Amino acid sequence: MTERLFVGVLGHRNSGKSTTWNTLFGATVRTGQYPRTLNLHGGEGVEVFLISGSPEERQLYASDILENQDCRIVICSIQYTEAVRKTLDYVVEEKFDLFVQWLNPGRNDVGESYDRLGLTPWLLGHSATVSIRDGKVPPVARTEEIRQFIHGWAKARGLTFTCLQ
Repeated sequence: MTERLFVGVLGHRNSGKSTTWNTLFGATVRTGQYPRTLNLHGGEGVEVFLISGSPEERQLYASDILENQDCRIVICSIQYTEAVRKTLDYVVEEKFDLFVQWLNPGRNDVGESYDRLGLTPWLLGHSATVSIRDGKVPPVARTEEIRQFIHGWAKARGLTFTCLQ
């Protein structure tokens, strides 16, 4: 069983990646230095490490942010550019399970985008769970999908704990 999970929200610039995290946590959140609690269901929570601004937008390599981070669950904005391959290569090399939600179309996109980078077959070939969601609609359903996936993954590994909601 894989020991770490990488949950990525993929999209163009201003596609709704940060809005997804803000909705998931119920408040404005930013990348921090330490893990934080994500409330799940039934009074349970789990520790996650959030990277809100995509490494690609900040011209960073994922290992620059994650090399000393031992949190078992990383949630991360990832930008749909060629540079995203470095981030994805890193998480595959580090043997993370992958869950990627692609915002297509993104909030500010003119319409759906063709996968010109070929990420979908690459992700599927690396056993990722991939979903494509509309970033133009309210984020509640797509954030609930992420919360449920994390809950199931974490529960199966004994990582959930009782928390105040």
